[in-house]
Amino acid sequence: MEIINTLCWFILGLCFGSFYHVIGYRLPKNESILNPKHSYCPHCKHRLSALELIPIFSYLKNFGKCHYCKKKISPFYPIIELITAFSFAVSFHIFGYSYSFFIALVLSSLMSIILVSDTLYLIIPDEVLIVGGGLILLLSFLQFGWMDTLMRLFSGVVVFLGMYLLMIVGNMIFRKECLGGADIKLMFLSGFLLGPFLSLIVLFLSSCIALPIALILYIVNQEKMIAYGPFLMVVILAMFLSQITPDKILLWLL
Repeated sequence: MEIINTLCWFILGLCFGSFYHVIGYRLPKNESILNPKHSYCPHCKHRLSALELIPIFSYLKNFGKCHYCKKKISPFYPIIELITAFSFAVSFHIFGYSYSFFIALVLSSLMSIILVSDTLYLIIPDEVLIVGGGLILLLSFLQFGWMDTLMRLFSGVVVFLGMYLLMIVGNMIFRKECLGGADIKLMFLSGFLLGPFLSLIVLFLSSCIALPIALILYIVNQEKMIAYGPFLMVVILAMFLSQITPDKILLWLL
């Protein structure tokens, strides 16, 4: 039964991943995610049929090209669908049906949307953060109650203020924007869910992953800016799924 449920959530993840790509693609351009209601080719703007909206299938069926104009479609589409599907399935495998599972789904959804919007436009829409943060706050309240939720809010604020101070110092030293406002808001989520200590580890690990990629992109394409939000979200989700605690880390270190 667990295998069937996991498979179901994988398929749901594929479908949601397709929708999240639409959100991440349209919101930064101030386009409605509901109008036009139907997806279309980014090149010829032709409305896609029902069969062409089936995640992964349509991309493989047409060998990564638009059925109408024959231009190549970015592999980013199926990649986002697969990432969402795997994160949904892994979340269910780890937590089963629980509040933590639904929090993991919200984090997975945020990650997929941010992967699109921040990578393509270097923008993380506030609407996405507000809705995602609100859902996580509600689920945490239902799971832990008011007192624990208030303590988590305090942790989130502490991490947020620490990151804000780091941004100010970094901007003064390098005389340019070092951290985006949305990245700081993501660290508030990290502080809320993981606490200050684990949030420091999130910052360290995401920087370690982002730095070599940034260097490669600079050498190859002279890219001077990269999206940092996706790295933060991947590590936040991974830490949450691992269920790691500061006590476990201290035991490993000792």
